[in-house]
Amino acid sequence: MLEKELLTTIVELCNVQEDIPDDFPMDSPLVGPDSLLGLDSLDAVEIVVMVQDVYDVRIDTQDQAREILATVKSLADYIRERGGAD
Repeated sequence: MLEKELLTTIVELCNVQEDIPDDFPMDSPLVGPDSLLGLDSLDAVEIVVMVQDVYDVRIDTQDQAREILATVKSLADYIRERGGAD
């Protein structure tokens, strides 16, 4: 499942220290003060670069990134729409 793959990659990429539960809510805020992972704007930049490198999918603008990186689910949906997931 793409969401689980993304979550695992993001946790590793952003050095998240907390244990992530198996039932992590994929529709919870990914970045910002409400993030269960504690991710901030610098983490968001790393995620955007990773998405481009791994999935060959571009996120072009900051406004677009905010919307796409709202949740793990919204990021996975965007990658699927752009043909970046098998």
